[in-house]
Amino acid sequence: MDLKFGLYQQQTLKLSMTQELKQAIELLQYSTQELTSFLEAKATENPLIQLENTNIKYIDIRNDGSKKSRSKVKERDDKQWIDQISQTSMSLQDYLFIQISLKTLSKDEKRTLTQLIYNLDANGYLTISLEEAARICGLTIEMADQCLKLIHNLEPAGVGARNLKECLLLQINRKADCPQIVKDIVVNYFNEFAEKKWKVISHELDVQMNEIQKAADYIKKLEPRPGSAYHKEQPQYIVPDLIVTIENDNIEVSLFQKHLPNVQFQKDYYTKMSAYKDQQVKHFLKEKTKDYQWIMKSLQQRNETLLKVGMAIIEKQFDFFLKGPAYLKPLTMKEVSQEIGIHESTVSRAVREKYIQTPFGTYELRYFFSAGLMKTTGEEEEQASAFQVKTMIANFIEKENKLKPLSDQLIVDKLKNHGIVVSRRTIAKYREQLKIPSSAKRKRYG
Repeated sequence: MDLKFGLYQQQTLKLSMTQELKQAIELLQYSTQELTSFLEAKATENPLIQLENTNIKYIDIRNDGSKKSRSKVKERDDKQWIDQISQTSMSLQDYLFIQISLKTLSKDEKRTLTQLIYNLDANGYLTISLEEAARICGLTIEMADQCLKLIHNLEPAGVGARNLKECLLLQINRKADCPQIVKDIVVNYFNEFAEKKWKVISHELDVQMNEIQKAADYIKKLEPRPGSAYHKEQPQYIVPDLIVTIENDNIEVSLFQKHLPNVQFQKDYYTKMSAYKDQQVKHFLKEKTKDYQWIMKSLQQRNETLLKVGMAIIEKQFDFFLKGPAYLKPLTMKEVSQEIGIHESTVSRAVREKYIQTPFGTYELRYFFSAGLMKTTGEEEEQASAFQVKTMIANFIEKENKLKPLSDQLIVDKLKNHGIVVSRRTIAKYREQLKIPSSAKRKRYG
């Protein structure tokens, strides 16, 4: 094979993504917390950047379809948007230790009780076996069992249970007025009861179905998670990025940036440092000025993109914002990208972990991109939102006759009467997603 050497010219097209472009894309998809952390880090490394109060832009969408932009500068407000008050509450473990401190116990008992109590989960259930607890403490299983029984006699009733059945029994045994049928069901027919095989229980106990229904109502009043009252997580606040207000059928969407620091240029520092003739200082100022300008441009692009996406969502989901969640329509990111002239991936980044506050609650922007189902209205075909169908299913079941609950097929028929064609399998899937049991398990007997 002959090899030929020479210089050849070839024309190719290559897209090179600069570091600035990569950072601008990252800035767009930052959540509120991520953006705040990013700006704080930039202010630390760049002496020309100072973080101050915010500048909020507003855009009105009027019911005639016209748009009107305006801006409003927020004055500095020393009052924080959310005041979080630290509240201390007693933990389940602390409450149990207080109770056992009043008892006369041996060192082995105290050690075993401590081991058991620290192995209770947030609901008050024991997460360690008696064998393991005994092995860790170097004691017999009988001693561990005695200590567990001591915990079972503490408050709240049901604490220290190893499963739901034991938890309910611990509570039932403390109630003098508990009907015997309740005890019989929990002790001997707990699985059948949970699976709502009540006819089997009715036959075995020789009682009417309405008696089992009364027992079920009694059991529902028991606490399946006795430790939950002592396990309080710190509330997680969601700060909206966009706020929607409605006045006389006019929808106004605004950027909410009061929670974000505003980037200011340190002019005094720049003027002071510019007086130095050192070339390294001049190069430093040039680079940091360029960095500041890039941040300002990226923030402006981020805000404009977020507003455009929010406006497009409102225009596409106009009925939702006027009438509520039941009127949510199918919407894809591609539709929004075509509406405002940006790439679909840009829309995806813009809505990532962003929230919008509406008259009906605060929603993640991704919430408004819903899949569609076939809907027939006369000769026209359109798409019905999957969320809308779920809402209708929930409403049907809420209003149903509990003595004769709606089957999945009956729900299919009711939806068909509203012009929505959905299979029975889809109804079952949506019902499970809504955590609604089957009609057999929803049925009441008197």
